[in-house]
Amino acid sequence: MARRGQPQTGARRTAPRNQRRARGPEDVISVLARAVREVEAAVQRGAVTGSVRTKFQAVALVARDERARVRADEEGGPAHKAEQLKRLDGIATILARTAVRDSGLLALLGEDAVVSGSAKALRLEMLRAAGVEPAVEEAPPEEAEPALVAPERRVVPQSVVSRQLANPFLAPDFEAARQNTPRPRRLAGWELLAPLLNSFERAGGGAPACMDLPFPTSRFTPMGSDLMPHQGQLVAAAAAGHRTFLLADEPGLGKTAQSLLAAEAADAYPLLVVVPNVVKTNWAREAGRWTPHRKATVVQGNGETVDGFADIVVVNYEVLDRHVGWLGEFGFRGMVVDEAHFIKNKTSQRSQHVLELSERIRVRTPRPLLMALTGTPLINDIDDFRAIWQFLGWIDEEKPLGELMECLEDAGLTPADPGFYPAARQCVIDMGIVRRRKVDVAADIPARRIADLPVELDDKAGSSIRKAERELARRLVKRYESALAARESATEVEGIDTDLVRKVAGWELKDTSSKTTGENVFGMMRRIGQAKAALAADYAAQLARSAGKVVFFAKHVDVMDVAEESFERQGISYASIRGDQTPAARQRNIDAFVNDPDVAIAVCSLTAAGVGLNLQVASNIVLAELSWTDAEQTQAIDRSHRIGQTEPVTAWRIIAAQTLDARIAELIDSKAGLAARALDGSDEVFSSTDVQLEALVALLTAALSEAP
Repeated sequence: MARRGQPQTGARRTAPRNQRRARGPEDVISVLARAVREVEAAVQRGAVTGSVRTKFQAVALVARDERARVRADEEGGPAHKAEQLKRLDGIATILARTAVRDSGLLALLGEDAVVSGSAKALRLEMLRAAGVEPAVEEAPPEEAEPALVAPERRVVPQSVVSRQLANPFLAPDFEAARQNTPRPRRLAGWELLAPLLNSFERAGGGAPACMDLPFPTSRFTPMGSDLMPHQGQLVAAAAAGHRTFLLADEPGLGKTAQSLLAAEAADAYPLLVVVPNVVKTNWAREAGRWTPHRKATVVQGNGETVDGFADIVVVNYEVLDRHVGWLGEFGFRGMVVDEAHFIKNKTSQRSQHVLELSERIRVRTPRPLLMALTGTPLINDIDDFRAIWQFLGWIDEEKPLGELMECLEDAGLTPADPGFYPAARQCVIDMGIVRRRKVDVAADIPARRIADLPVELDDKAGSSIRKAERELARRLVKRYESALAARESATEVEGIDTDLVRKVAGWELKDTSSKTTGENVFGMMRRIGQAKAALAADYAAQLARSAGKVVFFAKHVDVMDVAEESFERQGISYASIRGDQTPAARQRNIDAFVNDPDVAIAVCSLTAAGVGLNLQVASNIVLAELSWTDAEQTQAIDRSHRIGQTEPVTAWRIIAAQTLDARIAELIDSKAGLAARALDGSDEVFSSTDVQLEALVALLTAALSEAP
């Protein structure tokens, strides 16, 4: 029998030889049959309690033992043995059929499932009820282990179970796929991750971040579709054997088509595609266009409609936690992560799930295709690269891996050498960074511009907002003065202490509860958006009448509501694209805006519709509210400024004059250069400091300057 605390195993388990049987083996099977029927009935009623899970696991353990005993029994005749195995097969069938109804039960059948103390105790009771005296060492532990609790949200779609049952195979040799990291020689003892990241922060002098790419190929392009040369280059690289890509082309340059055809060139099927919820339907549609001979399935909710035999599985970040278990065992040979900047926070659940799946694919598959797609890989800090590089298998938590480490060693330099940083940057780029700008590879896409439209808020709203700003400034000044008075340091600073100003601004950001601190910067911006909503809607209506289709972006639902009410009053047809819609409903609204000439305006959520959508039928965009980053603003504009656009694109930012709104707009524009510097070789130096913090710093500094 297994030792305490160790999992019970199946095929490797041998029949117990140190237990005494008082009655015939049919008694054990009778006990099992009764217990498994009780479990089946409880599950059918929906009563999957802890005691039901315990009984389910105990039946599975005893059934495994009994099967091993019957097979090893040399005393019984062949007919008797066949009869016993047939009865045990019936019990196993009921177990499997019951487990399909509840993913927690299915997990208990795994060889690595932890056996709870309650299941061990019940197993002994079942054996004694069948007349079997267990060995002494099998007595239950003095301190029972807690009952096994399966992850609440984990599911396994029925179609996936069917696929597994239809494809029996021997356990693969994962060691064949495991990549060995070379032992550092010259670089032993050096901290390398920070210098690697710094090598991009120091970039400049016109050195773009793009690996050498081969001559483009159209060999994998389906009939009736054409690739642009820059798209064909990446597909050719995959066909030539390259397997990891950070595809950081500017938004609108067709990254979806490139990744699907790269998977075709690399024969990376089945392929897992992880995307934001708003674009998963579009991904399935694009798969039908670019790889029509490959079946694609979209994971919705608990996966009831999943096709377990599909070549391409599309799942969104929001439901990944429910499906990460079976996805990790599916046997994917490739993985694409769209809008990969979504995983930049490595402490987030979505990032951890993506990294877990990547690791499991790399362990199981020799040289899988891994692609991170994002037009804005750097938003606030150069450190945003870490999670993406780790997903691609270039680094782990502490050091470079595999080919990247070999490249750094071959360079013959250490971080103390002046030439290390450009050489290290090139090593990372050669791992698979691909960055192209529209101006360089898609000259036929017209130019774009951002035009600010200052608006004066009406007396009531404007006065209320300006009053709230003054109250926020007074609170900041009070915190500054209190901190200044309480400081123990005898050092006096002439004028305004800029370091303390930044500390106070940071404290304010950490305390965003309006109940305890009054108005905060987030509430301020929301109020400003509400006050601008009707004015922004009126301007969008004017554009729609004079210039054709318009895309209207807002951050908050109430601003979208005001705009849509305005369009209804004016008799203007619109399509609404929001985060709370089902993918099918959202796609219907997108199709209506794109295809119906009478639908003049698309009212879009900046967060839900700012990525992955093709809205190039419009050349005018109204930004009713400001985002907190230039990257988010750029993503929204590039829904129209992309391949297929034939007109110059203008983004009209509605700015509330003489409010915090105008200051935020200036800050966003000043923080726009991090990606350009790290990826495009720009010589300009920009800070990546949080715009929210800078807004508070500016507000407090202005208030202190005006103080008598």
